Amino acid sequence: MSRWVSVGPERLRGWLDRFTAAHGPIESTVDSERVTVTGADGTVAELLVPFPPLRPDPADPYGGLVEHALAERRVGVLLVRLGGYAAGVFAGTRLVASKVGSRQVHGRSAAGGQSQQRFARRREGQARQALAAAADTAAAVLLPELSTLDAVVVGGDRRAGDEVLADPRLAPLRPLLVPARLDVPDPRLKVLQRAPELFRSIRIRVTD
Repeated sequence: MSRWVSVGPERLRGWLDRFTAAHGPIESTVDSERVTVTGADGTVAELLVPFPPLRPDPADPYGGLVEHALAERRVGVLLVRLGGYAAGVFAGTRLVASKVGSRQVHGRSAAGGQSQQRFARRREGQARQALAAAADTAAAVLLPELSTLDAVVVGGDRRAGDEVLADPRLAPLRPLLVPARLDVPDPRLKVLQRAPELFRSIRIRVTD
Protein backbone atom coordinates (compact mmCIF):
# COMPACT_ATOMS: atom_id res chain seq x y z
CA MET A 1 0.00 0.00 0.00
CA SER A 2 1.30 3.45 -0.97
CA ARG A 3 0.61 6.89 0.43
CA TRP A 4 1.89 10.35 -0.40
CA VAL A 5 3.16 12.86 2.13
CA SER A 6 4.61 16.35 1.77
CA VAL A 7 7.46 17.47 4.00
CA GLY A 8 8.91 20.96 4.26
CA PRO A 9 12.67 21.23 3.74
CA GLU A 10 13.28 22.26 7.34
CA ARG A 11 11.63 19.03 8.54
CA LEU A 12 13.16 16.71 5.96
CA ARG A 13 16.23 15.64 7.96
CA GLY A 14 14.07 14.71 10.93
CA TRP A 15 11.65 12.80 8.69
CA LEU A 16 14.49 10.77 7.18
CA ASP A 17 16.00 10.08 10.61
CA ARG A 18 12.64 8.81 11.89
CA PHE A 19 12.17 6.67 8.77
CA THR A 20 15.61 5.11 9.28
CA ALA A 21 14.96 4.49 12.98
CA ALA A 22 11.63 2.81 12.21
CA HIS A 23 12.61 0.79 9.15
CA GLY A 24 16.42 0.67 9.01
CA PRO A 25 19.13 -0.02 8.34
CA ILE A 26 18.45 1.56 4.98
CA GLU A 27 19.78 1.40 1.45
CA SER A 28 19.39 4.32 -0.92
CA THR A 29 19.63 5.01 -4.63
CA VAL A 30 20.00 8.54 -5.90
CA ASP A 31 19.53 10.18 -9.27
CA SER A 32 18.89 13.70 -10.45
CA GLU A 33 15.11 13.57 -9.93
CA ARG A 34 14.49 11.20 -7.01
CA VAL A 35 16.02 9.59 -3.98
CA THR A 36 14.74 6.11 -3.11
CA VAL A 37 15.28 4.86 0.44
CA THR A 38 14.56 1.20 1.24
CA GLY A 39 14.37 -0.04 4.81
CA ALA A 40 15.40 -3.47 6.06
CA ASP A 41 11.72 -4.35 6.51
CA GLY A 42 10.95 -3.62 2.85
CA THR A 43 9.34 -0.22 3.35
CA VAL A 44 10.27 2.14 0.52
CA ALA A 45 10.26 5.94 0.46
CA GLU A 46 10.59 7.65 -2.93
CA LEU A 47 11.45 11.31 -2.49
CA LEU A 48 10.91 13.57 -5.51
CA VAL A 49 13.65 16.14 -5.84
CA PRO A 50 12.35 19.71 -5.67
CA PHE A 51 13.90 21.97 -8.29
CA PRO A 52 15.70 19.20 -10.16
CA PRO A 53 18.31 18.26 -11.06
CA LEU A 54 19.96 17.07 -7.86
CA ARG A 55 23.72 16.75 -8.16
CA PRO A 56 24.26 13.67 -5.99
CA ASP A 57 26.74 13.82 -3.13
CA PRO A 58 28.23 10.30 -2.85
CA ALA A 59 29.35 10.99 0.72
CA ASP A 60 25.76 11.51 1.93
CA PRO A 61 23.34 8.56 2.31
CA TYR A 62 20.57 10.72 0.87
CA GLY A 63 22.68 12.13 -1.92
CA GLY A 64 22.73 15.65 -0.52
CA LEU A 65 18.95 15.98 -0.89
CA VAL A 66 18.47 17.82 2.41
CA GLU A 67 21.02 20.50 1.55
CA HIS A 68 19.56 20.78 -1.95
CA ALA A 69 16.05 21.26 -0.57
CA LEU A 70 17.19 23.85 1.98
CA ALA A 71 19.05 26.00 -0.56
CA GLU A 72 17.57 29.49 -0.85
CA ARG A 73 16.33 30.20 -4.35
CA ARG A 74 14.82 33.12 -6.17
CA VAL A 75 11.64 31.73 -7.69
CA GLY A 76 9.07 33.23 -10.02
CA VAL A 77 5.48 32.07 -9.53
CA LEU A 78 2.58 32.29 -11.96
CA LEU A 79 -0.90 31.24 -10.83
CA VAL A 80 -3.71 31.23 -13.38
CA ARG A 81 -7.36 30.29 -13.42
CA LEU A 82 -9.97 31.71 -15.76
CA GLY A 83 -10.89 35.05 -14.26
CA GLY A 84 -8.00 35.23 -11.79
CA TYR A 85 -4.22 35.43 -11.97
CA ALA A 86 -1.23 36.23 -9.81
CA ALA A 87 2.48 36.59 -10.44
CA GLY A 88 5.20 36.96 -7.87
CA VAL A 89 8.89 36.66 -7.16
CA PHE A 90 10.12 35.00 -3.97
CA ALA A 91 13.54 35.30 -2.39
CA GLY A 92 13.43 32.16 -0.30
CA THR A 93 10.00 32.43 1.35
CA ARG A 94 9.82 36.23 1.12
CA LEU A 95 7.58 37.76 -1.54
CA VAL A 96 9.57 40.62 -3.06
CA ALA A 97 7.44 41.52 -6.10
CA SER A 98 3.86 40.70 -7.01
CA LYS A 99 0.73 41.62 -8.87
CA VAL A 100 -2.70 40.02 -8.58
CA GLY A 101 -5.75 40.62 -10.76
CA SER A 102 -9.04 39.25 -12.00
CA ARG A 103 -11.30 39.45 -15.04
CA GLN A 104 -14.91 38.30 -15.16
CA VAL A 105 -15.51 35.08 -17.10
CA HIS A 106 -19.11 33.86 -17.00
CA GLY A 107 -19.92 30.21 -16.37
CA ARG A 108 -21.54 28.03 -19.00
CA SER A 109 -25.14 28.67 -19.98
CA ALA A 110 -27.85 26.00 -19.84
CA ALA A 111 -29.89 27.76 -22.52
CA GLY A 112 -30.02 26.40 -26.07
CA GLY A 113 -30.11 27.71 -29.64
CA GLN A 114 -28.84 31.11 -30.70
CA SER A 115 -28.90 32.40 -27.14
CA GLN A 116 -26.42 29.73 -26.09
CA GLN A 117 -24.19 30.45 -29.08
CA ARG A 118 -24.10 34.17 -28.26
CA PHE A 119 -23.31 33.36 -24.65
CA ALA A 120 -20.52 30.99 -25.71
CA ARG A 121 -18.96 33.64 -27.95
CA ARG A 122 -19.14 36.20 -25.16
CA ARG A 123 -17.57 33.74 -22.72
CA GLU A 124 -14.75 32.92 -25.16
CA GLY A 125 -14.06 36.62 -25.55
CA GLN A 126 -13.95 37.10 -21.80
CA ALA A 127 -11.60 34.12 -21.42
CA ARG A 128 -9.23 35.52 -24.06
CA GLN A 129 -9.16 38.88 -22.30
CA ALA A 130 -8.53 37.24 -18.94
CA LEU A 131 -5.63 35.15 -20.28
CA ALA A 132 -4.17 38.18 -22.05
CA ALA A 133 -4.31 40.12 -18.78
CA ALA A 134 -2.58 37.23 -17.01
CA ALA A 135 0.18 37.23 -19.64
CA ASP A 136 0.58 41.00 -19.27
CA THR A 137 0.95 40.56 -15.51
CA ALA A 138 3.49 37.75 -15.88
CA ALA A 139 5.52 39.85 -18.31
CA ALA A 140 5.42 42.89 -16.01
CA VAL A 141 6.42 41.03 -12.84
CA LEU A 142 8.64 38.15 -13.96
CA LEU A 143 10.54 39.33 -17.03
CA PRO A 144 12.34 42.22 -15.25
CA GLU A 145 13.62 39.62 -12.75
CA LEU A 146 14.57 37.03 -15.36
CA SER A 147 18.33 37.23 -14.87
CA THR A 148 17.95 36.69 -11.10
CA LEU A 149 15.53 33.73 -11.18
CA ASP A 150 16.58 30.18 -10.38
CA ALA A 151 13.23 28.67 -11.36
CA VAL A 152 9.65 29.42 -12.38
CA VAL A 153 6.68 27.61 -10.85
CA VAL A 154 3.19 27.55 -12.39
CA GLY A 155 -0.06 26.69 -10.64
CA GLY A 156 -3.83 26.71 -11.03
CA ASP A 157 -5.58 25.45 -14.13
CA ARG A 158 -3.10 23.62 -16.38
CA ARG A 159 -4.72 24.57 -19.67
CA ALA A 160 -5.04 28.24 -18.73
CA GLY A 161 -1.43 28.30 -17.54
CA ASP A 162 -0.20 26.71 -20.75
CA GLU A 163 -2.10 29.27 -22.83
CA VAL A 164 -0.58 32.13 -20.87
CA LEU A 165 2.92 30.70 -21.23
CA ALA A 166 2.38 30.39 -24.99
CA ASP A 167 2.58 34.20 -25.18
CA PRO A 168 5.78 34.90 -27.16
CA ARG A 169 6.90 37.49 -24.62
CA LEU A 170 7.14 34.77 -21.97
CA ALA A 171 9.37 32.43 -23.99
CA PRO A 172 12.46 33.31 -21.90
CA LEU A 173 10.71 31.92 -18.81
CA ARG A 174 10.07 28.46 -20.25
CA PRO A 175 13.59 27.01 -19.72
CA LEU A 176 13.22 27.80 -16.01
CA LEU A 177 9.91 25.95 -15.54
CA VAL A 178 9.88 23.16 -12.95
CA PRO A 179 7.84 20.04 -13.84
CA ALA A 180 5.51 20.08 -10.82
CA ARG A 181 2.39 22.24 -10.97
CA LEU A 182 0.82 23.81 -7.89
CA ASP A 183 -2.76 22.84 -7.10
CA VAL A 184 -4.26 26.10 -5.81
CA PRO A 185 -7.70 27.73 -5.64
CA ASP A 186 -8.54 30.99 -7.42
CA PRO A 187 -5.40 33.14 -7.23
CA ARG A 188 -5.54 35.81 -4.57
CA LEU A 189 -2.75 37.57 -2.70
CA LYS A 190 -3.08 35.20 0.27
CA VAL A 191 -2.89 32.21 -2.07
CA LEU A 192 0.25 33.62 -3.70
CA GLN A 193 1.84 34.35 -0.33
CA ARG A 194 1.42 30.69 0.66
CA ALA A 195 2.99 29.34 -2.53
CA PRO A 196 6.40 28.59 -0.92
CA GLU A 197 4.70 26.08 1.38
CA LEU A 198 3.87 24.13 -1.76
CA PHE A 199 6.80 24.63 -4.11
CA ARG A 200 9.46 24.10 -1.40
CA SER A 201 7.89 20.89 -0.05
CA ILE A 202 9.31 17.46 -0.86
CA ARG A 203 6.74 14.98 -2.14
CA ILE A 204 7.34 11.49 -0.77
CA ARG A 205 5.63 8.24 -1.73
CA VAL A 206 5.85 5.66 1.05
CA THR A 207 5.14 2.04 0.15
CA ASP A 208 4.78 -0.46 2.97
